Amino acid sequence: MSLADLAHYRALFPITETCAFLSHAATSPMSRPVAEAVQAHLQQAQHESPIGFFPQILDLSQQTRRQIAELINAQTIDEIALMPNTATGINTAAQSLPLEPGDNVLVLDGDYPANIYPWMNLAYRGVLTKFVPQRAGGLDINLLEQRIDRRTRVIALSTVMFATGFRNDIAAVGRLCRERGIYFVVDAIQSLGVLPMDVQACHIDFLAAGSHKWLMAAPGSGFLYCRRAILDELTPGAYVGASSVVDFFNFLDYNLTFPQSAERFHIGTINWMGVVALNTAIGLLQEVGIERVSRQVQGLIDALINDLTERGYELAADTAPEQRSGIIVIETPDAAATCRRINEAGVVVTPRGTGVRVAPHFYNTVEEVLRVGELLGPR
Repeated sequence: MSLADLAHYRALFPITETCAFLSHAATSPMSRPVAEAVQAHLQQAQHESPIGFFPQILDLSQQTRRQIAELINAQTIDEIALMPNTATGINTAAQSLPLEPGDNVLVLDGDYPANIYPWMNLAYRGVLTKFVPQRAGGLDINLLEQRIDRRTRVIALSTVMFATGFRNDIAAVGRLCRERGIYFVVDAIQSLGVLPMDVQACHIDFLAAGSHKWLMAAPGSGFLYCRRAILDELTPGAYVGASSVVDFFNFLDYNLTFPQSAERFHIGTINWMGVVALNTAIGLLQEVGIERVSRQVQGLIDALINDLTERGYELAADTAPEQRSGIIVIETPDAAATCRRINEAGVVVTPRGTGVRVAPHFYNTVEEVLRVGELLGPR
């Protein structure tokens, strides 16, 4: 990215005027375009009847679903349902898959609870959740394969480990699932918006993500992808509502017929403000280009790893190029106190796992990420 482009995009993020924000794996700051779009809708909501602008919201929802489909290379927007967050999407998958007593789900030890608890919650149905130990901060594909047995029906995995930054080999797991006839459910919140994603190439059945991290939208919105080919295999989920059925505006028909699309997972009124924010945020990322975003962030991560290594710091995950994400976790004895000290110096980082988590985005600079090592000092 040229210096002129970087300066242009930095100007869209007012947070750069007050600090070096390096915590996009937690909750991202809002860009000017996103804030302005939400404010414009709030103004409209104050001065116009919802009856007048409701069709605009429906159109915007469809446009946002198209954006998401393009972002993850879904076949069609019919595979995209709007959700309030990642956990709702994962729960929807867990409750919809045709699992029976004695079946088991493989999850990775150290994964985020949003991709653990929905599967543990199936214990009442006799479904067992089995934990695969992590190695070097993330997934060992050989160990995962060893844990598969004849009753393994689902593998649930995050693209990137939130507490180490390890980038799991989603494509390899997808191939394994397709070969073994196993459903593959993915939590993409720690990579979507900063790393490319292709649900078709990775043979993913369900993928969920919220919008407040790397997508840089607002909390309370997100989506669920469901591969259309498995729709007929699914059981009705835990929740249904007026928006879950065909011809949902025919309120008094009471026709509980689900559409042949992911829209069956819609329950009721969507988060209008969240959709406005998400639509604008994805639009900004697509303007920059996800490949260019990824290259920019990987350059920052490379610089950070080199600097920390020279200073003698240990990192929480293997840093082989294919396993790098937008997250680095620096091993420290008192991560909370260290983060407070760094934050007070105007660099925003987060304590996670066993250390200090650093997560820059495309508008950050090398100088900003190198400030972390300067503030840490020599080991």
